[in-house]
Amino acid sequence: MFELKKAKCELQTILRGYKLLYSIDKDIIIYKALRAAIAVVSPYTTLYFTAQLISGIAAGKTFGQLMVYAALIVTINLIMSVLSRLVSRKIRIADQNLWNSISLYFNSVNMKMQYEHLENPATHLKRDRIFQAQNANGFGVMLLSWQVETFVNVIASIILSVALTLGLFTLKAPGEYHGMWNFVNSPLSALIILGLLCLNIITSIKMTGKSSAVFYNEIKNLADQNRVSFFYLELLGNYESAAEIRIFNESPLIQKSWLNYMLHPVYTTNIVRANARFARVQTGSGFVMNLVLYIFIGAKAYMGAFGIGNFVLYTGTVAKFVSAVTSLFDTFARLKNNNIYLREIFEYIDMPNTMYQGTLPVEKRAFCEGGDNDYEIEFRDVSFKYPASEEYALRHVSVKFHVGERLAVVGMNGSGKTTFIKLLCRLYDPTEGEILLNGIDIKKYDYDEYMSIFSVVFQDFKLFSFSLGQNVAASVKYDRERVKACLEKAGFGARLQEMPEGLDTCLYKDFEENGVEISGGEAQKIALARALYKDAPFIVLDEPTAALDPVAEYEVYFKFNEIVGNKTAIYISHRLSSCRFCDEIAVFDNGKIVQQGNHEELIADENGKYHELWYAQAQYYNT
Repeated sequence: MFELKKAKCELQTILRGYKLLYSIDKDIIIYKALRAAIAVVSPYTTLYFTAQLISGIAAGKTFGQLMVYAALIVTINLIMSVLSRLVSRKIRIADQNLWNSISLYFNSVNMKMQYEHLENPATHLKRDRIFQAQNANGFGVMLLSWQVETFVNVIASIILSVALTLGLFTLKAPGEYHGMWNFVNSPLSALIILGLLCLNIITSIKMTGKSSAVFYNEIKNLADQNRVSFFYLELLGNYESAAEIRIFNESPLIQKSWLNYMLHPVYTTNIVRANARFARVQTGSGFVMNLVLYIFIGAKAYMGAFGIGNFVLYTGTVAKFVSAVTSLFDTFARLKNNNIYLREIFEYIDMPNTMYQGTLPVEKRAFCEGGDNDYEIEFRDVSFKYPASEEYALRHVSVKFHVGERLAVVGMNGSGKTTFIKLLCRLYDPTEGEILLNGIDIKKYDYDEYMSIFSVVFQDFKLFSFSLGQNVAASVKYDRERVKACLEKAGFGARLQEMPEGLDTCLYKDFEENGVEISGGEAQKIALARALYKDAPFIVLDEPTAALDPVAEYEVYFKFNEIVGNKTAIYISHRLSSCRFCDEIAVFDNGKIVQQGNHEELIADENGKYHELWYAQAQYYNT
């Protein structure tokens, strides 16, 4: 009973895997199943009509009648060959697209995944294992694709073999027979032959299962080694790391580290030895089975149960039946072992999103003339600790600010500044307390609508190997004049004039030979322009001038009000000198707001944290 439940569970996992494959790319299943069906028809058609042709010759049929069988064989095979070529062309395209389709699917899963999962290193490790298993050994969804044709082929072969072989066990030779010949002509002999067939199949299944188990056990032990090995290979091929590798002559170190994680010969040896051992048992069992079958079929033909044509038919179809049943269970064994990787995929895509999505629409407060600009955000006694952590990252934070205000968030590293922004943008929800937008808990707002009112330049922002215009607009199609205006505001106007193809210039050289490498400061200006292009009412700037030279930094500060306009700006910085223009400054320390006010008020408090930080930095400017 336990084994039956286990088999049922494995089958359910396989079926769910095929449902996933169908949702990712249904064409791959349809075309491969069609090609498999076509591949089965041809040999069975040839076998059947060849048997009829031989029987016709033995029966003395006319040349014209015999040619009908020959013509049918040639015609059907020609049609099947043409259809197979047409379908194969579709499959080649589908196979190439499947790798990309799988990546796109997982990217869509990531976009819907709760942010705390994305920040969890265990999630990254799980995704790495999934793609290492797929890319290195073809496990997971990819293996399901490869087994479609085998599965359809063996099912169709079994059905056709049974249909064409029934006469072997039902036809009796005419006349009276004694001894061994009587036994061959009796139903008992047919039952014994069927029993031997089952025994051979069971032996083959066990050997296949053991062989597959050895293979998968050896390979799965290499998952982490492969992951690290690929990391070192990519590092050596990464042009961004080339300068540092050359300066410090790190290539030997990296190459040696890579070699340490290469596939050890012992794994390959174990697999080869196991396959050879199990193959010997399968070969011996198959030889005995085929010998018994040929004797049985030959004896019945000799006794006159059927003619020479059917002898050819039965010997061919019985052999194909045995091979098909063995392949069926072989395929199931492979798919069952592949379930290890499918379950990891399901664990990844089934990660629960416990964050309440909300339903209330966010009021659209216009910034144009006539708009009331009346947005208000309030943190009300908010405390927060990260999942799996016992320490609070924020404790009893209360602050309120309106649209159009400039709020600076300052403090030492680890004081809670970034956590404050993550809660504001609802990447996490508070552990205690609440955050309000216009007096309503932000959890009640539609999640996507709430996210749309924020535009953020993170300290570790990313630009991509797309055109400059696409990077700013975060879209394939965009308003070119608006993109230019945002780049001008962000201080990138002069550099834009030097771009060889203007907004169509590709950033970086990953995909375009003529791509332009940009400096860290230039990248930061582009990221700021991207935040402006979104035109959200709240703009969050996390160290927005960290990579800028002093002149460029001064230009940003000087034009800050023009850049931000009537949006609410929340400004995170380690440089307190850059916060003087803000209406309000919130000083964080150990997860709490310890001071709040404008620069003059805070600097006047000689015992305050702001005064301490200010003069700790000022000494470097006054020497």
